[in-house]
Amino acid sequence: MAIKLHNTLSGQKETFTPSKRGLFGLGRPQVGMYHCGPTVYNYIHIGNLRAFFLADILRRTFEANGYKVKQVMNVTDVGLLESDNAEDKMTVALKREGKPLTLEAMRELADFYTEAFKKDLTDLNILMPHKLPKASEHITEDILVVQKLEKKGFAYRIADGIYFDTSKADDYGKLGQVPDLDNEKSRIGLNQEKKNPRDFALWKFNESLGWPSPWGKGFPGWHIECSAMSMKYLGETFDIHTGGIDLIPIHHNNEIAQSEHATGKVFARYWLHNAFVNVGEAKMAKSAGNYIALRDLVAKGYSPMDYRYFLLGARYSSPLNFSFEALDAAKNARERLVAVMCELPWKENGKSGKVNTEYWNKALAFASDDLDTPKILALVHEILRDSALAPADKKATILKIDSLLGLAKPEEPKKAEPIPAEVQKLLDGRAAARTTKDWKKSDELRDQIAALGWSVKDTAEGQKIEKR
Repeated sequence: MAIKLHNTLSGQKETFTPSKRGLFGLGRPQVGMYHCGPTVYNYIHIGNLRAFFLADILRRTFEANGYKVKQVMNVTDVGLLESDNAEDKMTVALKREGKPLTLEAMRELADFYTEAFKKDLTDLNILMPHKLPKASEHITEDILVVQKLEKKGFAYRIADGIYFDTSKADDYGKLGQVPDLDNEKSRIGLNQEKKNPRDFALWKFNESLGWPSPWGKGFPGWHIECSAMSMKYLGETFDIHTGGIDLIPIHHNNEIAQSEHATGKVFARYWLHNAFVNVGEAKMAKSAGNYIALRDLVAKGYSPMDYRYFLLGARYSSPLNFSFEALDAAKNARERLVAVMCELPWKENGKSGKVNTEYWNKALAFASDDLDTPKILALVHEILRDSALAPADKKATILKIDSLLGLAKPEEPKKAEPIPAEVQKLLDGRAAARTTKDWKKSDELRDQIAALGWSVKDTAEGQKIEKR
């Protein structure tokens, strides 16, 4: 089925065409996608998580259409500067948490928040990317890209670092048709040494914290990291790049400029951007004081899947207004859906339910039309109301459609609970009683074990015990 996506680069909805197929152009079509990942200096807020939800729905749609997907999401653990004179966010986090300003402490901090981020992905049933590269582990790749730009005359040196000369990039700012890039001066920061206000750092000098380079000790600019990592794992030209709409004017335009002038090739062919999650009239952000992490929702009694249902209720490109009233509505709707699905039988008359092809094709068409998840949710409820469809077929069809929605989260394997010494003693005694065929004693010990909250099964391999 043809996949149509709204490409920020053209401003149009376009039919996706794969750049790669299998060997000799045969076999499954392939798609490479790169997603701007988290800066791991704190817990990720639920507004940030929408970008990773977009990546998940995109991957699910391509896989359902038979594509072989290669998905890369970076982890920014160094180098994120919001302006020329700002501190790297990881350095700010080290000071916040009273840690020493060393690369070792930075790695420890990043590892902690990276694991927290990965838990958020798992809790939201977001498929883990195939590659999750860390910026700090790709310094060599960053340097190579900067050297290419320097050789071609696009880089220059000033007191605090190496900068990209945007005046030499005639098409700078082409993503999103940004009308007046000079209005972004406040975000880029004013540095009197720069040739142009919108020029951006490729490498920042820092004698106390950083890595050696041909220009001096320091660390890479935020933008160069994404270019280097995406091109390493996906090639100099790849299919899809995603992120939040706030990344369009600066970060993504900078990625395009430095990548395309380093290689002489198109960087990413399609760009997708998710809209904000707002609280009231304001974008959710730590600086705005309306920050909510997924763990905060869980502490209030919500399931992470309630938030996933909430996100599914709007197309990724539409702004979403978060409130606990809206989350309550999503929670109630999801729980009703789960209850109905649990009541539907797997089989009827000894036969398993079958997927209704017509409904599945509709769901896939909605997903393939720029990821229209609200229509897929509406279709699920239409299926439940369809009296002509057998209950087991409803169940099979909705579970198939859920491969696009991701609401049915796989259960984690149960961890074996340690057997208390008291229970183990009774279990050993029972084994001895069975050896001597003292069935009365065996039954008495089984009852004592059950009274302690454990159940015993006798199998060909011996006694099997588990917590009740």
